[in-house]
Amino acid sequence: MDDATPGPTTATSPPDLGWPDPAAAGTSTAPATAAEESNTTPFVELDRRDWSRLSASTPLPLTADDVVRLRGMSDPIDLAEVDTVYRPLSRLLGLYVEGVEHVHAATSTFLGERATRTPFVIGVAGSVAVGKSTTARVLVEMLRRWPETPRVELVTTDGFLLPNAELERRGLMTRKGFPESYDRRALLRFLARVKSGASHVTAPVYDHLTYDVVPDRTVTVSRPDVLVVEGLNVLQPARPNREGTSGLAVSDFFDFSIYVDARTRDIERWYVERFLRLRRTAFAQPGSYFRRYADLDDAQARATAADIWRRINEPNLRANIVPTRSRAHLVMTKDADHRIQRVLLRKL
Repeated sequence: MDDATPGPTTATSPPDLGWPDPAAAGTSTAPATAAEESNTTPFVELDRRDWSRLSASTPLPLTADDVVRLRGMSDPIDLAEVDTVYRPLSRLLGLYVEGVEHVHAATSTFLGERATRTPFVIGVAGSVAVGKSTTARVLVEMLRRWPETPRVELVTTDGFLLPNAELERRGLMTRKGFPESYDRRALLRFLARVKSGASHVTAPVYDHLTYDVVPDRTVTVSRPDVLVVEGLNVLQPARPNREGTSGLAVSDFFDFSIYVDARTRDIERWYVERFLRLRRTAFAQPGSYFRRYADLDDAQARATAADIWRRINEPNLRANIVPTRSRAHLVMTKDADHRIQRVLLRKL
């Protein structure tokens, strides 16, 4: 399936920043005109052509074979798309990394301390089936080939989901993938240790085949130059504590964040298409949590996937994911063919 198969909730509207809700009438999230957007949002809008021109002389380190290896099952990204979209993004991130290093050096000078490099952390958010995992993997592979950042790691928040047994105990199994189904404290502790420069930090591992966290299995992050954190809810705001004051948010540890966006009707179609492919692959494997879907015919599979989307994933998108879009530094909006057609870059 995806990061999780959550349960239904009540939809709410995203904050008004000058573009319409993508869940409404299947419309795009971008404003009508650049002039209008400039006056009403903290973002500058760039269409595909203008964005592609910003790569300057930044090299393209990936090959067509690399891209095929990195893309997701339902994401038809190719080398031309990487050249058009990810090469400019690579240049932008390079400038941000350099800028953050200058800030760290200035702070160390002020404190009279020896300057030490801490990981540059990038968050990647978006809906189930929108292609955020492909975005994260492509970024990691590109950044690893910079001479300045050879150590780049990727961690998904799936590993920080509560184990199925605990979700069952709390009555949250049908809410898996919603913010309350994650061990938020563990995720915050992990990011705090990474950002503090700890030499070795471990994160739990999730198995999509068994649909559960793997007991006693971890991945170790060893002081990377860049850490990419990918997940549905990484841009959620901080929750008020018992005293009514605000605590830390996962995004407080991000130096840069990306939201992968698309029309809701397109994401639904991509979700159904991926479900059909998984029925013939992962669902059919022994031990798969979703083995019961492997024997559905095409019509049954389409109906089942559409039902899951409408009862579960779409409400989660509307209520918990879309409202976090405005918190991103960069919003990449896809068209129906999965190609990025518009980029919104935060100016402030």
